[in-house]
Amino acid sequence: MLFVVVLLLCAGAAIVARPVCRILGRWGAPVLAGAPLAAFVLLLREQPAIAGGEVLLASAAWVPTLGVDLAFRLDGFSLLFALLVTGIGTLVTLYAGAYFAEKPPATAGRFLSLILLFMTAMLGTVLADNLVVMFLFWEATSLLSFMLVGFDSEKAEARRAALQALIVTGGGGLTLFAGILLIGITLGTFSYTEVLGRADELVASPWLTPIIVLILLGAFTKSAQVPFQFWLPNAMQAPTPASAYLHSATMVKLGVFLLARFDQVFAGVPWFGGTLVVVGSLTMLVASFEALRATGFKAVLAQSTVASLGILVMLIGLDSEVAVVATVGFLITHAFYKAALFFCAGNAIHATGEAHLSRLGGLARVLPFTAFAALLASFSMAGLPPFIGFISKEYLFDAQLSSTWSVAPVLVAVIVNSVMVGVAGVVSIRPFFMARRRTLTIRHGETPGLLIGPLALAIGGIALGIVPNVVAATLIAPAVLALTDTPVDVSFSLWHGVTPMLVLSGLVITMGILIAVFWTPIHVTLRRRRILHRLFGDRFYERAFNGTLALASRSTQVLQNGDQHRYTAVVVTSTVAILAVGLLVSGTGLPFVAQGPLRVSVVAVLAIAVAGAVATTLARSLVGALVSVGIVGFASAFVFLLNGAPDLALTQFSVETLLVVILTAVLLRVPLARAHSRTPSERRRDAFIAALFAVFVFVGAASMSATPPNMELSAFFGAASYLEAYGRNVVNVILVDFRAIDTLGEVAVVAFATLAAWALLRRGGAPRPLKTKG
Repeated sequence: MLFVVVLLLCAGAAIVARPVCRILGRWGAPVLAGAPLAAFVLLLREQPAIAGGEVLLASAAWVPTLGVDLAFRLDGFSLLFALLVTGIGTLVTLYAGAYFAEKPPATAGRFLSLILLFMTAMLGTVLADNLVVMFLFWEATSLLSFMLVGFDSEKAEARRAALQALIVTGGGGLTLFAGILLIGITLGTFSYTEVLGRADELVASPWLTPIIVLILLGAFTKSAQVPFQFWLPNAMQAPTPASAYLHSATMVKLGVFLLARFDQVFAGVPWFGGTLVVVGSLTMLVASFEALRATGFKAVLAQSTVASLGILVMLIGLDSEVAVVATVGFLITHAFYKAALFFCAGNAIHATGEAHLSRLGGLARVLPFTAFAALLASFSMAGLPPFIGFISKEYLFDAQLSSTWSVAPVLVAVIVNSVMVGVAGVVSIRPFFMARRRTLTIRHGETPGLLIGPLALAIGGIALGIVPNVVAATLIAPAVLALTDTPVDVSFSLWHGVTPMLVLSGLVITMGILIAVFWTPIHVTLRRRRILHRLFGDRFYERAFNGTLALASRSTQVLQNGDQHRYTAVVVTSTVAILAVGLLVSGTGLPFVAQGPLRVSVVAVLAIAVAGAVATTLARSLVGALVSVGIVGFASAFVFLLNGAPDLALTQFSVETLLVVILTAVLLRVPLARAHSRTPSERRRDAFIAALFAVFVFVGAASMSATPPNMELSAFFGAASYLEAYGRNVVNVILVDFRAIDTLGEVAVVAFATLAAWALLRRGGAPRPLKTKG
C-alpha cells in the first residue's frame, strides 16, 4: 500500500498540475509541493523499521505468463534514494514555482507536470523489485528528461541537447533491457530479490560476460561515464530547476544506483569492480579537465557533477566495506551541495540574464542570501570542516587507502578533488564577491521561493557536519546494511586524529586554493588545448549522428525516389531471390503431382483470372486496366467460394468492390489514357521480372497443392474455436480472436487508405474564389 500511495501522490500531482496552476496562479507550486512532501513523510515513517534491518516487499501480478509482477522493495539503499528524490523534489517544485512566476500559468503548469512525472519515474526506478518494471521506469526518466531538457523548444540548442540526451540514455537503456532479458532467461525470474539470492548461479552462467557488459553500458550512459559523459553538460539547456534535479539527487545517479545494486550480485567477478575503478577514474580526469575549460556558470557545475559521478563509480568498484560507507556518504553530501549550487546559479542567471562566469561579479550586494547559500554549499563541496563534505572526503581517501588497489586511484582522487575545490571557490566567490564595481542589470530579485531550496540545503550541509551521527545512524548505516548484508560500523565524525586521510585532505585544499587563485591563467591555457576535448567530446557522436542522417537521406533517394516501377521491381526481385536461395539451401525437390480430381469449375474460374491478368498488361486505358484487375480479384473470390470458404469470398468481394470504386473515383481525376512512360528496354526488363515471379508463384502453388496438407492447425482451431472463443464459425474466430490484432491492423490500413483517397478527391474540387474586402 505504501508504494502505491507514494507513486500515486506524485503521479496525481503531475496530472492536476496544469489546472492547479491555472486556478491558483503563483500558489499552485506550493500546493503541488505538498505531494512529494507527503511522500517524503510517508517514506520517513518507515525509517525505524528499515534501520532495524527490515526489508519491505510488495507484489501484485501483472503479466504472470512472462514472469513480470508489479513488485517493489524498500530497504536502506532504496529508502535513501527515495528520500532524496522526494525531499529535493519538494524543494525543486517550490523553486520552479518561483522561477516561472512571471511566465504564463500554462507554462509553469506544464513544467511542474513534467517535473512531477519525472519524480514519479525516478521513485518507481529505485523502488521496483522486478527488473522489467524497473526498466520501464528507467526509460520513462530518459523520455521525461528529453522533454525537460528541450523545454525551451524554440531554442535550437535545447532541442539538440534534448535529442542527444535521449539517444544516449535511451540507447543505453536498450542495452540494459537486453541484459535484463538474459538474466531472466538464465534464472527464470526478473525479481531482483531472487537474483540476489541466486547470485552464484548467475555468476556461473555462460551468459555472465554479455550480461555484465550490457548492464555496464546501460549504467554508464545514464550516469555519464566516459565515453558517454558528453550529454550531461550539454543538458544544461534545461531550465535551472530541472538542472538541479537532474544533477543533484536523481536521474544521473540512477546508473550509480544500478551499479551499487549489481555490485552485490557480481561480487565474485573481479573484473567487474576493476572496470568500475578504471572507467570512474578516467571519467574523473576528463571531467576535471573540462571543468577547468568551461565558461558558463552551470557548465562548470555540470562538469563537476560528471567528476562526482566518476568518484561514485570508482568507489563502488573498490573492494572494502569502507568504500561502501564512502559511496553512501558521498551520495548524500553531493546531493545537498550540488542542488544548492545549481539553485544559486539559477538565481544569478535568472537575476542578470548572464550565464558566463567571467561576466558576473558583485552579486552579493543584490543577492545576499543567494551568495550566503552559495558560500556554504561550496565549502561543503570543497570538503572544509565542519561541513559534511569534509567527513565524506576523509571517507573517500580512507576507502582508497584500505582497498587492494595501488596508489593510482589515490593520485587521481587528489588531482580531481583539488580541481573540485578550485571549482567551489570560483563558483562561490567570483560571481558574488569579486568585481564589485561591475554593473549588471538586475531583472529579478530574490524571493522566498527562490531561497528556500538553496538555504535549506546549504544550511543542512553544515548541520549534518556538526551532528554527523544523525545522518549516519538514520540513513547511511541502513543503506550500507542493504548493500553489504552485514552490519558495518559507521562512525561519522569530524575528527579522527592526524591520519593519512587528514593529510590528503589538507593537500587537496591547498592545491584547490591555488587552482582557484590562478583560475584565469589555467583556464585560458587549457582553452587552447583541445586534445582531450576532441578525444572525449561529442565529436564522435556528432559524426555518427550526421553519418546516420546522411545514410538515411541517401537510402531515401535510392529506395524512395517516387518511381513505383522501381519499388515493385525491388520487392518482386527480392522475393524471387529469397525463394530461390531457400529452395537451393533446402536441397529438397518440389512435388508436382497433383492430388485429387481435376475440377472443371475451378479451371474455368482460373482461366478467367488469367484472361483478366493478360488484359491488364495490354490495356492502354487506366480504367480498363482497373476493370481487368478487378476481374482477377473477383475470380479469386470465386475460387474461395468453390473451396468452401464463403467468409473469405465475401471479404474478397467487399475489398475488390471497395478498391474498384475508390480507384475509379481517383482515376476520373486524372487522364484516362497516357502514352507509355517506360522505354522498350525497361518494358522488356519488367516483363522478365514479372514472368520470373509468375513462374515462382506457379511452382509454389503447384507444389503446395501436391503436398499433403498439415491438418494440425486446422484441428487446433476447430477444437479451440468454441471452447476458448465461444464462436461456431472457425474462420470468424480466427479473424476476430486468434489474430485479432492482425485483423485490426488490416482494417485500419484499409480505413486509412479510404480516408486518404477521400481527402485527395476533396482537394480536386473547383477552387474557391478569394474573398476581397470592400
